[in-house]
Amino acid sequence: MEYEAIIGMEVHAQLLTESKMFCRCSADYAAAEPNTHVCPICLGMPGVLPVINQKAVEYTIMTALALNCQIPEFSKFDRKNYFYPDLPKGYQISQYDLPLSRDGWLEIEVGGEAKCIGTERVHLEEDTAKLFHLGGHSLVDFNRSGVPLMEIVSRPDIRTPEEARQYLTKLRTILGYLGVNSGNMEEGAMRCEANISLRPLGRKELGTKVEVKNLNSFRSVKLALEYEIERQRKILEAGGTIYQETMGWDEARGVTVVQRTKEYAHDYRYFPEPDLPPLVLRREWVEGIKARLPELPDAKRDRFVEQCGLSRYDAGVLTAEQAVAHYFESCVRAYPDAKTVANWVTGELFRLLKAIDVGIEMVKITPDALAELLILVEKGTISISIAKDVFAEMFETGRPPDEIVRERGLAQISDVETLSRIVDDVIAANPKAVAEYLAGKEPVLRFLVGQVMKATRGKANPKVVNEFLLEKLKRE
Repeated sequence: MEYEAIIGMEVHAQLLTESKMFCRCSADYAAAEPNTHVCPICLGMPGVLPVINQKAVEYTIMTALALNCQIPEFSKFDRKNYFYPDLPKGYQISQYDLPLSRDGWLEIEVGGEAKCIGTERVHLEEDTAKLFHLGGHSLVDFNRSGVPLMEIVSRPDIRTPEEARQYLTKLRTILGYLGVNSGNMEEGAMRCEANISLRPLGRKELGTKVEVKNLNSFRSVKLALEYEIERQRKILEAGGTIYQETMGWDEARGVTVVQRTKEYAHDYRYFPEPDLPPLVLRREWVEGIKARLPELPDAKRDRFVEQCGLSRYDAGVLTAEQAVAHYFESCVRAYPDAKTVANWVTGELFRLLKAIDVGIEMVKITPDALAELLILVEKGTISISIAKDVFAEMFETGRPPDEIVRERGLAQISDVETLSRIVDDVIAANPKAVAEYLAGKEPVLRFLVGQVMKATRGKANPKVVNEFLLEKLKRE
């Protein structure tokens, strides 16, 4: 029997606010000493009162609008009760039946085809503390406790591990464009969980779902889902039963392992948070947030295709990260040939960035400097191959291209007398190639051009060389 995977994603994204969700403690905990960004509120002391972080609410609504969600006029916070050592209150302030948004969608592209993944809800809650397991002991750091945490819940519209990877990639890109989340999965700023079940192909009823946690990279998501699909398939084919459980992904062994039996909503005993007032979301306030949304990746990609004449693929690569898109646009303002700029950015620049594993924020080549280099090529001052060498030095040192070209004597040889003599020498040294060309083998001309370029160490102007060869070979 063939089975179909039904996958839904839950993504938790820490919001880039200055303070925590319900208190004034700094939310920038990454480099802080353990248990230093804390107060009675985020430590869950009796008798304290939380206060809602307005910026966190705005960031959540921004994200929901970017995901085409509906924003209700009324929302509230709830208590989600469970007793873990990283929750000192014994409950988490979250949202249950009246979240900040519902019913949206996100478009992804897999195999060249677009697909919409529904968004069930985008809601807001507080993060938990962080546990450190050392030998037989566990330590807890409350610096993370209370950091604003946005949860994005997809509908079970994902069918393959690759679709899940594309969904997460697109979502992280949008969060980066909005400036609400760093997207750093390794540090836990963005965390995801997958709900997965299998059903016989063609049936509508859903199977029993399993939740998979500990997915800290896009690669982990893909591998974990592939493993879990196969695990469930083998159980079903053997006539076994799938139980609703929470599984953890063991990266080292490449397997999912049972963590606990999955809780249901009633297990959390949700009830309205009595210490926080309900939220009334005025239409004019929501519309004001919507008006401030930046140009999102899909819109920017389509504009690059329409205005810059780029292929959809190249435009997608350039808009996958906001910083790259900004860099590209700045370069085009300095050198209006968008296709040439795109080739250099996605080619030489990406190659050098990948070699040292850094982001474009670390690039020393300014857009104006890249424009100057391309102008040198356009004028014939240097060849493409030499320009790539100059670019590599610019990447390493940040020096301007004209200075490098002048200092290293890299300007192309365009002097007619000098090139004429070198061409004559190449023709005299390659009688067999000349004979083949004269016999009608036109591709041999490229070999002769290459010999001239070799003799001049790549500094000859190839256009002038080509013209000289054609002219002189006619006389042979």
